[in-house]
Amino acid sequence: MRMHNMSKTLIPIFADQLTFDLTPLTANECSNSVILMCEVRNETDIVAHHKAKLVFLFSAMRHFAQNLKYDGWEVRYVKLTDPDNTHSFTEEIRRTFRDIDGLKHIHLTEPSEYRVFKTVQSWQDDFGLPVTISPDHRFIATHDEFTQWAEERKQLRMEYFYRNMRRKTGLLMDGDKPVGGQWNYDSENRKPPKTGLNLPPNMSFPPDVITRDVMDMVKLEFSARFGSLDNFFYGVTRENARQVLRYFIDRSLPEFGDYQDAMMTGEPFLFHSLLSFYLNIGLLTPLEICCAVEQAFYSGHAPLNAAEGYIRQIIGWREYIRGIYWYKMPGYVDENALNAQRDLPDFYWSGETDMHCLSEAIGQTRDYAYAHHIQRLMITGNFALLIGADPKQVHEWYLAVYLDAFEWVELPNTLGMSQFGDGGLLGSKPYASSGAYINRMSNYCKSCRYNVKEKTGPKACPFNSLYWHFINRHDNKFSGNPRMGMAYRNWTKMEPGHKTTLLNQAEEFLSGLVPAKGDYL
Repeated sequence: MRMHNMSKTLIPIFADQLTFDLTPLTANECSNSVILMCEVRNETDIVAHHKAKLVFLFSAMRHFAQNLKYDGWEVRYVKLTDPDNTHSFTEEIRRTFRDIDGLKHIHLTEPSEYRVFKTVQSWQDDFGLPVTISPDHRFIATHDEFTQWAEERKQLRMEYFYRNMRRKTGLLMDGDKPVGGQWNYDSENRKPPKTGLNLPPNMSFPPDVITRDVMDMVKLEFSARFGSLDNFFYGVTRENARQVLRYFIDRSLPEFGDYQDAMMTGEPFLFHSLLSFYLNIGLLTPLEICCAVEQAFYSGHAPLNAAEGYIRQIIGWREYIRGIYWYKMPGYVDENALNAQRDLPDFYWSGETDMHCLSEAIGQTRDYAYAHHIQRLMITGNFALLIGADPKQVHEWYLAVYLDAFEWVELPNTLGMSQFGDGGLLGSKPYASSGAYINRMSNYCKSCRYNVKEKTGPKACPFNSLYWHFINRHDNKFSGNPRMGMAYRNWTKMEPGHKTTLLNQAEEFLSGLVPAKGDYL
């Protein structure tokens, strides 16, 4: 049925823009606006997104749309299974113009991903109507700020950008000096796990009618996708997100700093906040979280190393990563400085591997669409780096399997920091390690069929020979790197026969890797 409305603004809202004070919502009135939200296969199929990620996004979108309606907005919501769904943002805009008279203007918040942004830029020509793209004020640094900062420097190190963000926000600042006298307390945040830790249970939210309906749809429409829905416990509303924030502050923040890099068998969450999901789709904002963390420090509830470490992740690393993404796109996604060409192994999807650390990290990724930053960097990422996996394949896997993964935040973290695909733009050295690091920061090795202390032989931890294989094959690139000097000195001192044994061991292992073969779409 054709609807007749006069002189209205169309406000498209994307899945990661579930914030009630977006500029298009505050600058327009309910009475002269139509909000458009769509579930489209152009987005669900860009990579093989985890079942839980699809449920989380669609359920959060539907709850957000419902709340907008309660607030008086006219919302046109297109479900994935709508028989008239064109499964394209642009075509759904076109269909909306056909169905609703009087739409004279499109006003939206800037998309977070380059691909979608380029699509949006074409809409003014496509539809012959003015299109206003408002900046995403949920971020602290503007694109121009980051570009100016970057172009004034030869090296784009996060630490110095972070200090600018501290000064801009005033978080943990005493005048123009950092509270406590140091900018960074990372050296205090690297404790390995220990027995007897009093780990808080994670806060869970039983699926309501909307979420259960989405779960049924995802099971039917995406049955071949990676991941389980058996453990879906995530909140999908702003109030849920605020509850998780309060819970983290009360129960986990005091220990977060000390153990943020630790890993434990059967303990996927430890003291981590589980807030990135809500932050990245807009149910929480960066300053909202950081101010709550800062207040916990000032009230004496949390130590400085925990508060500073958490705030640095959000206003430092997260803002920096977003800046890098927009500064380097569109070519960034294709960078491959180490010329890594190997296909990602199939066990990244199946989880079937005798390496216990990988089995744990991939297993919890399958079960929860979650792994914390060290599991991503030093387990799945480190292994992919050591075997020479194609960084674009690694990027697409991370984008697919994690609940909080959107390209703007995931791509630089994966291709740049984890895989050194950008040649050192993000980091001055590759994050490559043998099994020794994993053994130091986890209890994984105690439950593994391989022996982390052995370098060669049938029981030797594969990370050990793979590490030296990586060192050897990239000798011309890293032997002069001062941060890798010790590794190359140790390699140089090794007996030639031992070197050959290590390299042969690695080659034998690499020859047995089976590339991904399943159809996960």
